[in-house]
Amino acid sequence: MNSSHTSLPRIAVLATGGTIAGEAGDAAKTSGYKAGVVGVDKLLGAVPSLAQVAQIQAEQVASIDSKDMAPALWATLCARVNALLAQDDIDGIVITHGTDTLEETAYLLHLTVKSEKPVVLTAAMRPATALSADGPLNLLNAVTVAASRASWKQGVLVAFNNQIHCARDVTKTSTYAVDAFRSPEGGALGWVQDGQVEFQRSVVRPHTLHSPFQMSAELPAVEIVVSYAGASRAAIDAFVAIGVKGLVIAGTGNGSLHSTLQQAVVDAVKQGVAVVRSSRVGAGHVMRNGAAPDDALGSLTAGALNPYKARVLLMLALSAGTAPADLQRVFDTY
Repeated sequence: MNSSHTSLPRIAVLATGGTIAGEAGDAAKTSGYKAGVVGVDKLLGAVPSLAQVAQIQAEQVASIDSKDMAPALWATLCARVNALLAQDDIDGIVITHGTDTLEETAYLLHLTVKSEKPVVLTAAMRPATALSADGPLNLLNAVTVAASRASWKQGVLVAFNNQIHCARDVTKTSTYAVDAFRSPEGGALGWVQDGQVEFQRSVVRPHTLHSPFQMSAELPAVEIVVSYAGASRAAIDAFVAIGVKGLVIAGTGNGSLHSTLQQAVVDAVKQGVAVVRSSRVGAGHVMRNGAAPDDALGSLTAGALNPYKARVLLMLALSAGTAPADLQRVFDTY
């Protein structure tokens, strides 16, 4: 908390749209709604108790369905977050976001925000007009987490369904449930309930001020390919032909690739494309398996990052000009 006020912390709420700002004609329906139509002032107005938690400064950064999130908006959002956090009179930030790509945005900010102050993303699985809408409580809890001194130096967080997650760990695990966000390997960092915030573990890997990455409006092209029974190399060859700089393979099991894809990966690497093996499984980590098959393929391993987060890290690493020989160290570190 800063010295400009002695009462409540000052939190900036940046709205980007999503289901939390969704509207439907029938309160009994949680599908068929239009995302991103409710403005930030109306979102805040639905939670009058916010006034007891923080002084709120609200901004509408975007009004999209997060399935349409793109690097240009990431760049705008990241720049605004960094500018606000540089101000002495801002103690933390809450971002309302759609659930579809929340984990990607959160991890990107985790690596590109340059402050110790809290940044907390939240969202909703039910539109604002629905019976038992989950958005208002998630928003209240997110502001509570952002206003807590315990959240400083924890990087970018996700507050959802009373739990606090690390941006690196969290993923969406259900198409409908209000506890859709989980951290499959390490579990939640802590919890928030009735104004109380408790962290049960801390973030270990470097982030924010200890990350070297910067966001730019144009990131190198990195695409995702999936391995499955009878997989064709057509997608890899097509992506290489159009000049992508990197590929993430969502492999089976421990990042294993269909034999047809293995030769395609070898050929892609010879063309200067960085290839990272992740897994489509949803939990666990991809190991180098004693450097095989990665030495033979010329590929990298994503560790515990899912394919979508591995793509974010690879884009940032390539944008930073990371040498091919250093890319595995990047995945082992961040």
